[in-house]
Amino acid sequence: MAEEIADSLSDHEFINEPYLQLEEEGYLFSEIPTLDDYMEQFNFSVEQLQNSGESVIFDRCPLDLLTYVYAVDKKKDISALYEEMAMVIAEIDLLVFVPIEKKFDLIVCQGSDLPNLRQEVNDILEDWIGDFSNEILEVSGTLENRKKQILDKITSMEK
Repeated sequence: MAEEIADSLSDHEFINEPYLQLEEEGYLFSEIPTLDDYMEQFNFSVEQLQNSGESVIFDRCPLDLLTYVYAVDKKKDISALYEEMAMVIAEIDLLVFVPIEKKFDLIVCQGSDLPNLRQEVNDILEDWIGDFSNEILEVSGTLENRKKQILDKITSMEK
């Protein structure tokens, strides 16, 4: 979806998700990602955000990845990571939350544990998303409907 939004906004740069970029750089992920894999993605995402310019669309941000860290190991003290994440995402003008929808869920999960993990991450994001002062847009529906909701919001913010 992020790539489609970027295609519609020619003046915006698209930055692919850390998983794909790290994989391209040779990082070897476990078949089912581990805490270390999610931490690597989180740190990479923080760097992406800190080094980005204006008018950028990120496929994932540190908030998303920190929820995976927390979901995988709730005993891990993430307070410093949470503060770091909150500080860097303060630069984001619009956070788009795409909750899991039964009717329009476009992401097919592989493996027995991932759907449960994905649901847990969704629930954590629902709890955390309101903690930030960023503009937040929760989208729903088909890919085309979600895209329209986001483009309409961006247009209204630019006025």
